[in-house]
Amino acid sequence: MALTLDTDVRELPGVGPTRAKALGRLGIVSVGDLLSYFPRSYEDRTKICTIADAPEGESVCIAAMVAQPPRISRIRRGLELVRVKAVDDTAAMTVTFFNQTYMKDALRQGERYLFFGRAEGPPRARQMTNPVCEREGQGRFLGRIMPIYRLTAGVSNNLISALVERCAPACAEQVDEVLPTQVRLAHHLAQSEFCYRNIHFPESWEALEMARRRFVFEELFQLTCGMALLRARREEKAGTVFSAQDLDKFWALLPFAPTRAQRRAAEEAAADMASGRPMNRLVQGDVGSGKTVVAALCAWLAFQNGAQSAIMAPTEILARQHFLSLSELLAPAGMRLGLVTGSQGAAERRRVREALVRGEIDLAVGTHALLSEGVEFRRLSLVIADEQHRFGVEQRAALSAKAGERSPHVLVMSATPIPRTLALIVYGDLDVSVMDELPPGRTPVETYVVGENKRQRMYGFVRRLVSEGRQVYVVCPAVEEGEEGPEGLSDLKAVTAYAAKLKEEVFPELRVAFVHGKMKAKDKEAVMAAFAAGETDVLVSTTVIEVGVDVPNAALMIVENAERFGLSQLHQLRGRVGRGKHRGYCVLMSAERGEESRKRLRVLSETSDGFRIAEEDLRLRGPGDFFGERQHGLPQLHLADLAGDMQVLKEAQKAAEELLASDPGLRRPEHAALLSRVKSLFSSRGDSFN
Repeated sequence: MALTLDTDVRELPGVGPTRAKALGRLGIVSVGDLLSYFPRSYEDRTKICTIADAPEGESVCIAAMVAQPPRISRIRRGLELVRVKAVDDTAAMTVTFFNQTYMKDALRQGERYLFFGRAEGPPRARQMTNPVCEREGQGRFLGRIMPIYRLTAGVSNNLISALVERCAPACAEQVDEVLPTQVRLAHHLAQSEFCYRNIHFPESWEALEMARRRFVFEELFQLTCGMALLRARREEKAGTVFSAQDLDKFWALLPFAPTRAQRRAAEEAAADMASGRPMNRLVQGDVGSGKTVVAALCAWLAFQNGAQSAIMAPTEILARQHFLSLSELLAPAGMRLGLVTGSQGAAERRRVREALVRGEIDLAVGTHALLSEGVEFRRLSLVIADEQHRFGVEQRAALSAKAGERSPHVLVMSATPIPRTLALIVYGDLDVSVMDELPPGRTPVETYVVGENKRQRMYGFVRRLVSEGRQVYVVCPAVEEGEEGPEGLSDLKAVTAYAAKLKEEVFPELRVAFVHGKMKAKDKEAVMAAFAAGETDVLVSTTVIEVGVDVPNAALMIVENAERFGLSQLHQLRGRVGRGKHRGYCVLMSAERGEESRKRLRVLSETSDGFRIAEEDLRLRGPGDFFGERQHGLPQLHLADLAGDMQVLKEAQKAAEELLASDPGLRRPEHAALLSRVKSLFSSRGDSFN
């Protein structure tokens, strides 16, 4: 059978309906998908040692002869052992296979085999358990650099590597070369065919590095091209032109003087909306930096131009909070606000919808209920998304679609500081305003890193603050006891059990409640509303409160197992306290004794600059806290590590910039494969370049 990139994996030997379904869960449907399913890591199986010289506890290959027929032992029901004695010129070792009875017939006395595994015990009594094993000279899975793939139930590493080994020689040359020749040569990048072969089965570590560097560059190059094309497409569209207004009239509505950062962001947004093209701006800044004021100014500008606005919040309680605070600010200017949530009764829902269609509501504040069928506007010209990483690209597009044919202005707000070095790649299709000042009166939250020996003092601090009328958050990394953490550990504080302990044993005199992401939405809302109303003293929670209601009376944030969280996430959590007139405190509890872990957490006690914290988090933990489709809608990266591959990222960005300067729409025939790949990459997030 002649293989092509489009060949269905079901046509490959050994792949029946069950295995095909399992491979499909990994996104592998065709031979092309298989070649693009890159290994997650590699094992060096090239190092061959004698039995006596094998380093203890290290995975190595040992070439040895089976000296005796394998023996099978049935220890108990469900546990069978196959043992065999293997020898070379230096020593003997016992090889044991658990529940692999077929090995009794697979291994033959007098034959030589390669065994790959950990050699244990002293040189004269070596043992190896469950090694990878094959006849010497076969060279399929041993004696080479072996790819290790991400797996799923029903798919073994040997299956994927065997399928790739069968397909790569015939199909690697069929993959289109997407990098323009001048780009590839200028940046010393290997050809596509060589790289596809060596990313899976490297001829050497040097060949693997060449292949990896090329694919990392290719990913980042395509990503940068796509972002630039999205920006260019947006700039071609016509937007509603808002006539310039005297912004001092809006500032006069505020009960306080705006910060320089608020004025700067507001002026940038106002210029966007007067430019004739749709605004697509991100206002990015720490919790409490006053982003909502910028949103209010934009809505006021829309009102001054006879247009409607909509602001979408991630939770109902946050939507209600926005509705109340914005009504207080904007009603004196004559603006009419409406609330749109899923829990509204039929009569109220109908009243609000009719008012929107008639243009009797100037600013609609709501949850994703704004997206529902039947919610229509008379002249929607501005869409605002709060906590933008909680909404997918599709949701923002759905709300924008309610503006009709003319593209609305879009303002997105995020309290997640992104390292400056990465902002261009994340927000390549957005204009960014950075809010780097806190309003007057907001003091940084005092942050302390403490161990278990200070727990009783911490409990005493909780009692003292509550006696003064304050409220407390306690954040845990797990929902239920026994739940595994990111490293597979289950010794994590769990919300349900810890809340019960605090209520019954530690603070029986206080009002303790809990909330977590597995609860029903209405139950979560009720618990948060009670806390906001001051009916709860201590709220035990998962990070579901990271984007939560504003509770000015909350003064203390305690984070259990703080070492399990990223610095940026901890910074977000502590931003929940100190939002009123009372000083805020954050206590990071950690039983970790390691100096590196403590040093990482101490960054939070040394600075309140979210951008500096984000840079440090990126350096220490990698880009996981900032990236992923769910958070930012970026296309998924397979190989590129935006922290470790920063130099390649800069090269790729420069190369993409130069290419697009000479061919802005990638319309030349020689760039057709690149444009096709970019379109495919971005189609997963709902973007189109047509």
